[in-house]
Amino acid sequence: MSYLDFDKEELVNLEYSLARETIRTNRSGSFASSTIVGCNTRKYHGLLITPLEAFKGERHVLLSTLDATIVQKENRFPLGIHKFPGGHFFPKGHMYVADFSMEPIPKITYRIGSLLLTREILLVQEEEQILVRYELLETPEPILMQMQPFLAFRNIHQLSQANMDASLDFGWVKNGVKLRMYAHYPYLFLQSSKAMEFVPAPDWHYNVEYPEEQKRGYEYQEDLFMPGYFELSLKKGDSFIFSASLKEAMPVGLKKLFDKQLQKRIPRNSYENCLLNSAQQFLLRKEDKTELIAGYPWFEKWGRDTFIALPGLTLAIEDTSTCREILESKTAEIKGGLFINNGETSPPKYNSADAPLWFIWALQQYTLHTGQKHYVWERFGLHIQAILDAFRHGTEYNIQMLPNGLIYAGVEGEALTWMDSSMAGHNYTARIGCPVEINALWYNALCFALELAQQAQDATFEKHWKDLPPLIAHSFREVFWSDEKQYLADYVREEYKDWAVRPNQVFATSLAYSPLSEEQKQKVLEIVEDELLTPKGLRTLSPAHPDYKGLYEGSPEERDAAYHQGTVWPWLLGHFCEGLLKIYGPARLALVEEIYLGFEEEMWLHGLGSISEIYDGNPPHRPNGAISQAWSVAELLRIRQFIQHYRQQAPALSAELEI
Repeated sequence: MSYLDFDKEELVNLEYSLARETIRTNRSGSFASSTIVGCNTRKYHGLLITPLEAFKGERHVLLSTLDATIVQKENRFPLGIHKFPGGHFFPKGHMYVADFSMEPIPKITYRIGSLLLTREILLVQEEEQILVRYELLETPEPILMQMQPFLAFRNIHQLSQANMDASLDFGWVKNGVKLRMYAHYPYLFLQSSKAMEFVPAPDWHYNVEYPEEQKRGYEYQEDLFMPGYFELSLKKGDSFIFSASLKEAMPVGLKKLFDKQLQKRIPRNSYENCLLNSAQQFLLRKEDKTELIAGYPWFEKWGRDTFIALPGLTLAIEDTSTCREILESKTAEIKGGLFINNGETSPPKYNSADAPLWFIWALQQYTLHTGQKHYVWERFGLHIQAILDAFRHGTEYNIQMLPNGLIYAGVEGEALTWMDSSMAGHNYTARIGCPVEINALWYNALCFALELAQQAQDATFEKHWKDLPPLIAHSFREVFWSDEKQYLADYVREEYKDWAVRPNQVFATSLAYSPLSEEQKQKVLEIVEDELLTPKGLRTLSPAHPDYKGLYEGSPEERDAAYHQGTVWPWLLGHFCEGLLKIYGPARLALVEEIYLGFEEEMWLHGLGSISEIYDGNPPHRPNGAISQAWSVAELLRIRQFIQHYRQQAPALSAELEI
């Protein structure tokens, strides 16, 4: 039995199996996702989902699924499964699933009497191509196998409906066909390593349902187009590769390609390897740019998420070159001292007040890891100065330094911090004013820049900025700290101070440069641990607050209202653990280890082998949101790095932990 393995008893229970999803990605931006029994439950599920040049790089679902049917004499055994209205599933191919494994790639084993068939799925690393390998391990006699491709040809955020514009045409290629549903799409090549017959039988399959979209309050019924089916004969021991690609493949080379690609995969045979494997899935390389996807299945490239996740996904696993590539790629986006926030918007919006400061933090982490201070100042010094100047003198969205040295950010109708949920122009946590984490990051960024400038003997920069850190530190303590409450205000706007207990204050304990005293850091960590800490992350609001929402569920409006009002975020744990270890050292290592090890059970839940975006604030803290989130994985890898560091410093501590 492999590490991520599920048996028949679990698989035939649809309540169990449909709640567990797979995600596979490649460097070109394509991905494949479904449930462990192959029943798509989201509009974001599909066998080949890929960015298309014709749509400015938007990702589109081309091949939704591939149903197989085994024909033995007069008997037909359909292996597919779809949900239809009335709670009906048809066909019910999950009844034949005997085993599912994720090691080293997703593999389903079907058993029909004495017949045994396996299906493995693999994305080609640098191409828009999915390979599906079928192998007939046991059979009492030769069989006929039929495969029905279900096509969508639509944006991942939309749904397809039956229409008269869909093309019925196709063209013959070696061992397959090429087709496209609409003229403005590229051709999809469907081919096999073995010769097979294509039988044209165009038909729409109506009202396929996606229950996860229904739960989320979105449209959830889709019509899928089936252009026909492929047919070939198999005997015991036969195997073949089915390919779906945007380029014509050479059938004779498909088996070799499959084996070569398989060798590149990091095994998912342990908790640690699952995290390492997952870390690779967010990387995107296009032409001369290297970037990060914020999460799967619906997130795109986000500036803030990139810089927060970058050190954990690269430096924590000794991949300094990729870290450097991404930092260099992202500098092309700087405009007025700000970065593009959401890569999906057109024109792009620069409405992230913290992304530039997280960029400087990521550079700081790179410097701490490599010691390359001179390189960082020479390569990025002008960008750092441009960001600091923009914040000092004012930039878009009313981001500016006040006379007391603190950063004010915000305009009505915009949410500029990471707590940015909004609906119909209403920002649930707008936090207009001086947010505590923005100012902690601002102080850290300026101190780090001065450190680099001093190393490079840049007297001009030093002279221009050296008087600010003492002013900022004094103002930070005076404005945010309460001697009575013994913690930091979440944000301040003129005379108003928001004393809601939120996790944003934790960054003042984790950053390399902090305006707080050691005693103040201890008090911050105490209230965060007492009111916000859960086994799956930090709550975004204390349960004692009247606005606290412990469940993330319901309509889009209800979910957005809960997104930062109690919902738990794993990524915050990295900075909590870092702050804890900086203040208490090995004395709190046991808690940090407990937090890290506590996520191993998540490998079998929600997004298999990865970490979800969010969790409910209330126990049992159900996983929710995106099934695989970059900064969730990244911060666990940083926590792992902290543990390794302290184990090396004091190897006798926690000797039972194997990492």
